Amino acid sequence: MTSATTAQAQTSRPISFDNSYARLPDAFFAPVDPTPVEAPRLIKLNRQLASELGLDADLLERYGAAWFSGNALPPGALPLAMAYAGHQFGQFVPQLGDGRAILIGEVIDRAGARRDIQLKGAGQTPYSRRGDGRAALGPVLREYIISEAMHALGIPTTRALAAVVTGQPVYRERVLPGAVFTRVASSHVRVGTFQFFAARGDTENLRILADHVIDRHYPELKGAERPYLALLNAVADRQAALIARWLGVGFIHGVMNTDNMTISGETIDFGPCAFMDRYDPRTVYSSIDRGGRYAFGNQPMIGQWNIARLAEAMLALLDDDQDKAVEVANEAVGRFMESFQARWKSVIRGKIGLGADEREGDQELIRDLLVTLYEQKADYTLAFRRLADAAEDAASDAQLGKLLELPGALTPWLAAWRERLAEETTTPQARAAAMRRVNPAFIPRNHKVEEALAAAVDHGDFSLFEALNDVLAKPYEDQPAFAAYGGPPKPGEEITATFCGT
Repeated sequence: MTSATTAQAQTSRPISFDNSYARLPDAFFAPVDPTPVEAPRLIKLNRQLASELGLDADLLERYGAAWFSGNALPPGALPLAMAYAGHQFGQFVPQLGDGRAILIGEVIDRAGARRDIQLKGAGQTPYSRRGDGRAALGPVLREYIISEAMHALGIPTTRALAAVVTGQPVYRERVLPGAVFTRVASSHVRVGTFQFFAARGDTENLRILADHVIDRHYPELKGAERPYLALLNAVADRQAALIARWLGVGFIHGVMNTDNMTISGETIDFGPCAFMDRYDPRTVYSSIDRGGRYAFGNQPMIGQWNIARLAEAMLALLDDDQDKAVEVANEAVGRFMESFQARWKSVIRGKIGLGADEREGDQELIRDLLVTLYEQKADYTLAFRRLADAAEDAASDAQLGKLLELPGALTPWLAAWRERLAEETTTPQARAAAMRRVNPAFIPRNHKVEEALAAAVDHGDFSLFEALNDVLAKPYEDQPAFAAYGGPPKPGEEITATFCGT
């Protein structure tokens, strides 16, 4: 970008910032400017999200290479790196912070909600430790694909506003093209943000943080008799709901560290994450999760463990009496699993076409289905999608059977299921339509994601990346022309490990 263009970009005013986090005390963050890059080029702008944020997409297209690489900052931006701590694979690290992410500011979107705009991979910060502060193109495109797919699936998530290539390399296991990702979130406050102040015994800033979170995310709690306890319970409930939704689509986060758990209840940080193909609760894709701590089926327990860490960090706010604080904290942690079970029950009942009124034998019906899918090595996504077809027409049972090692293995279960469905008042057509609204036809299949990333990274070909985004924008529609994107990997196409992009 020429100096004249950069100057023009700096004087344009496409973004109205209102930076509440930058108004907090100095201990919350470190002011830091992005590090300029050699030859930035905008490769993807999410125009729909830009409109949602009230931004001028045409202007962003024009100047996005500068703004979204950090070479030029829009007026009103107050770039900063947030401070936080966290438990990483169960081990506490008292200071982590944004090592390669820079929050440039906050905007109020068209719906009146406050949203962060953050550059990821924009250079070193005071929290980078030994890192270079940069991001490689592959992880940037992965986060773009999966965060937008999660949004289309209806799951709370951070969003992708833009991706920029930097024109300079980053050095990992091999030399890779560099990139910067622009992430949008309700906020980037994490469990680890509370842990940061608790570890320092800084009750004053802990209270300021809690008040900030209530103002921003839970304003309805301001009048509560015990607002900080109400906050803990509200965060636990949102996390329980989020994880239940993850399980409903077969999502495995991969790194559920407390610094990757937002207080807002959004999914954040799509590093070694993946969507499960064959149903197995023990499934792990993360190359760094050697013990299976964050396996698919462990995610509810880890969610509760993380809430326990939040409760520990908030003890000083819960009650002046330490024993009473511990008591109410334990009660909040215990309620997490109750909340999760209720949320998961609602998700899984919807997936098999049952209404809210539970009958005797329903739990056994659900359990027997999942056991059979596991034993028969069935594809998780397609099995439930085909079940929706079977809810409308028994002739579709054969298509469901093709997903099993023994095609008739579900025949007894299907008979029991139909007997149970006869007790519902919904018509078969309405039931099937409702099931298709919660059982996606398309997820970000690992082999398709890797195929798109390889084409972009190795050959500069973004056509597969674009096509995959287009398909995943309509996950609950059949899209027959794109059937190849909906199937499980063929032999030799399986992806068994995903990697952190740090």
